[in-house]
Amino acid sequence: MITNFEELIPEGILFSIKQINDMGLIRSDLLKKLIYSHKIEVTKLNSKNFISRSALVSYLQANTIPADKIR
Repeated sequence: MITNFEELIPEGILFSIKQINDMGLIRSDLLKKLIYSHKIEVTKLNSKNFISRSALVSYLQANTIPADKIR
């Protein structure tokens, strides 16, 4: 069974680093590393970084390994 992130992530357009951390998806320190290494798409508004819901879903889907593939 593959996780359906579309169902798990709340509705919204942009999420702050703190919101994503508070959802329990990706800790803020790791998310900052992903942003600075350009591994996740970011929307910059003034000096704040935001992640779109679609970028978050795409990143999680691309980095999810089904349980039957883990050895």
